[in-house]
Amino acid sequence: MDSKLDLEIDYKAGWADPEQFTASTDFGLTEDIVREISKLKDEPEWMLEFRLKALEIFKQLPMPKWGDQEKLLQVDFQKIRYYARYSEKTEESWDDVPDDIKQTYEKLGIPEAERKFLGGVGAQYDSETVYHKLREDLEKQGVIFLSTDEGLKKYPEYFKEYFGKIIPANDNKFAALNSAVWSGGSFIIIPKGLKVSVPLQAYFRINAKNVGQFERTLIIAEEGSDIHYIEGCTAPSYSSDSLHAAVVELVAHKNSRIRYTTIQNWSNNVFNLVTKRAFAYENSLVEWVDGNIGSKLTMKYPSIYLMEPGAKGEVLSVAYASHGQHQDTGAKILHLAPRTHSRITAKSISRGNGKTTYRGLITVAPNAGNVVSNVVCDALLLDEDSTNDTYPYQEIQRDDATITHEATVGKIGKETMFYLMSRGLPENEAIALICMGFFEPFAKELPMEYAVELNRLIEIDMAEYGAVG
Repeated sequence: MDSKLDLEIDYKAGWADPEQFTASTDFGLTEDIVREISKLKDEPEWMLEFRLKALEIFKQLPMPKWGDQEKLLQVDFQKIRYYARYSEKTEESWDDVPDDIKQTYEKLGIPEAERKFLGGVGAQYDSETVYHKLREDLEKQGVIFLSTDEGLKKYPEYFKEYFGKIIPANDNKFAALNSAVWSGGSFIIIPKGLKVSVPLQAYFRINAKNVGQFERTLIIAEEGSDIHYIEGCTAPSYSSDSLHAAVVELVAHKNSRIRYTTIQNWSNNVFNLVTKRAFAYENSLVEWVDGNIGSKLTMKYPSIYLMEPGAKGEVLSVAYASHGQHQDTGAKILHLAPRTHSRITAKSISRGNGKTTYRGLITVAPNAGNVVSNVVCDALLLDEDSTNDTYPYQEIQRDDATITHEATVGKIGKETMFYLMSRGLPENEAIALICMGFFEPFAKELPMEYAVELNRLIEIDMAEYGAVG
């Protein structure tokens, strides 16, 4: 089957709008391109210097020596457009968003979700945020929720203190790339003691062919605050590749809580190479709820640095790899202080020639006494062609640490299939039901609309490809 047609059949968010840029750079990555991006954004001189230093670091750092080397070698940095803008400003009224863009987001359900249950919404289209709105009552309580570009202009002191400090440009090659060409993303500050009861959401849409999306998100939860942030992602289906290389930095101060939920449903031509990290301070809690569906290759390992006593970190990660996809995902938690606790739950499903990989790290520092950490990795293989690998790493420098690790790999039992099909379920619906049961620990942590969407995506994949690869 033709590869482009194959993608279009399988992927229901795969339409594209006309490439009607109001500003864009040429393809390729050079110092002139980086300078042009900074000039288009009217940034302060120190941010341009930050970008240029990051570009030099990017040139010097090698590609990762682990992961899917065959697919990574297909990334051509000179065939990517690093900046594309469709609108001259970020709108606060949905009616003012350009019609083509508005129709895309309406198809994806963004305005409807905002009306139903969200406290704020940001919508990014290729390189820039086109719509951003915070609920008035939250704004009056002091919540700051802006695009990262707008945040840089209004709150430069926060950027100088935190930006690039949790994830420095020299962390890895793709973090360096993002630091050089970043655009868009969310900037959030939750004031001391405020518990935001409704989620804030950002939605990231790649539209243009061969474009890169490099959003930069920074969330700061002040002492005693509480926030739930949700992001969703889609892209059109093209026969050529696109690149998504985001950086997310979280700061959870004393007694605060941050939950960061991701549902990524990229098309099969997107390289999804993301760096996410949180610093958790005294008695705080950071939760990554991470869902990975689609993409050509995903490499993403949300990490939590437990910086002070009593900090807690939890990662709940699911990955679904279908035909031609590789989900290389996992988590990293570093116990850098006493009485810190962590839990990682990773679940993956592979079908066809899809491949899932769990790559995780637990570190216990010499001064981190009375640490407790639990890791559970479960994989489900739907046929003989699907594969799973597990690479758990542990760096334990204390004798009093309590560390547990469980891992299972299984297939769907014939008895289970016989039971469900004998009750009238077609094979594809029976397998979809089993998959949702397997992902239940993840789905129950999602708002209802997202849990329903996860179920629908799996059902579509089963129906389009058939029950077996």
